[in-house]
Amino acid sequence: MKSYLQQYIDGAWVESEGGTVYQVIDPSTEQPCTEITLGTAADVDKAVAAARSAFESWSQTSVQERLDVLGRIMTEYKARMPDLAKAMSQEMGAPMALASMAQAPTGLAHFSATAKALAAFEFSETIGKATVVHEPLGVVAMITPWNWPLNQICAKVAPALAAGDTMILKPSEEAPSCAVILAEIMHAAGVPAGVFNLVNGDGPGVGAALCAHRDVDMVSFTGSTRAGIAVALAAAPTVKRVHQELGGKAANLVLKGSDLATVLPPTVAGVLANSGQSCIAPTRLLVHASQVAEATAIVKSMMEQTKVGDPAEMGQHIGPVVNKAQFDKIQGLIQSAIDEGATLVTGGVGRPDGRNAGYYIQPTLFTDVRPDMRIAQEETFGPVATITSYADQDEGIRIANATEYGLSATISGDPAAAAKVAPRLRAGLVTINSWSPDIGAPFGGYKQSGNGRENGRYGLTDFMEVKTITGLPGDTRQGKPAEAGA
Repeated sequence: MKSYLQQYIDGAWVESEGGTVYQVIDPSTEQPCTEITLGTAADVDKAVAAARSAFESWSQTSVQERLDVLGRIMTEYKARMPDLAKAMSQEMGAPMALASMAQAPTGLAHFSATAKALAAFEFSETIGKATVVHEPLGVVAMITPWNWPLNQICAKVAPALAAGDTMILKPSEEAPSCAVILAEIMHAAGVPAGVFNLVNGDGPGVGAALCAHRDVDMVSFTGSTRAGIAVALAAAPTVKRVHQELGGKAANLVLKGSDLATVLPPTVAGVLANSGQSCIAPTRLLVHASQVAEATAIVKSMMEQTKVGDPAEMGQHIGPVVNKAQFDKIQGLIQSAIDEGATLVTGGVGRPDGRNAGYYIQPTLFTDVRPDMRIAQEETFGPVATITSYADQDEGIRIANATEYGLSATISGDPAAAAKVAPRLRAGLVTINSWSPDIGAPFGGYKQSGNGRENGRYGLTDFMEVKTITGLPGDTRQGKPAEAGA
């Protein structure tokens, strides 16, 4: 079992003040695989003090200095890619093929996209007689989930570094090893002491302390809407910036007359990838009544051909979900759909055949699902798809929007027709005949899916403050004000 019992604060690995040991469970075996120390408010105080002290110098570095640091991080990251992939496979159940080809590389991609955005970023502009400049925001607390752990960590760490901010990361206690390895990467890359700090812990302990801390200027949170509300409430008394990417319940609006055999496989793949543990998984298929039977047959075949297997093994299979709580939640949602009258086409409750241990879910499909059913409204986070019929396009769009979430939506069908539908979908991301975002384009949600944006230039901007300066002599764009934050 791996042991990571120290916190990374002010450029060194240090003992926790009063923390408790926590065992991470391998979801394929239900046995402990890693132990960490759940930190305390005292650990948070140390980390915030280190970040506050480091901000004074790091915020004044030049663009080129930050680009050099990002470049060194990417070099070290590439060398640790196998370690990162193995850690995520073991702790959150990603099969090694997915961990090696998607989970680990997405973190590197965020650093690369951020470096490109930083190199092209305009830190100053003239509006009327005023000069408007972008400046580092300050000390950022980052609270990240377990489902795409490095993706969500690096979507915050990279732009914060590029913006000139300092930070404290609290990764999910369910998948902490990749964050520990990232801290090792940052140290090896020569990130100055105090700029990046890591405090392992849980939400009620470390997370709450970070959100309420007076010397934290911003909280960037990715997780459930329920937890996001708690983050916002804890941060409110200090009026700090709260940046959130929360839950999703993405529709897959299948346009009438589409060639289903062509358009469905690449979009339904998003329900199965990562065992369904993606906030943008397009789980709600909305199909015209005339094509429901055909769509059902195609999706049923996809579900039944999907193998469920050991995440430690290479191959095109899905692994378990992350823990018992998630397993039980998904089982409950599957049972609720049965109880509420949906038609179970394939899959269902219980583990797949041959699996007597591990948090494995059967790939599952329901039809005759009404928009008001729990399984059509609550985020499932497992390899479970539903089919709901619609009578005309307007009804399909209404059903697609009939959720408290607005993170993403998918359209399957003719791209020209989809282009006319996309503006009517209330979601921050609309994908056509695919389900994945563009890592250089803004990502974030409408409604209860959050606020703010990550990725590329938009992500960089969200980690900065904007200052207006008036009364400066002449054109200041080449002078000191224009270099603020640069």
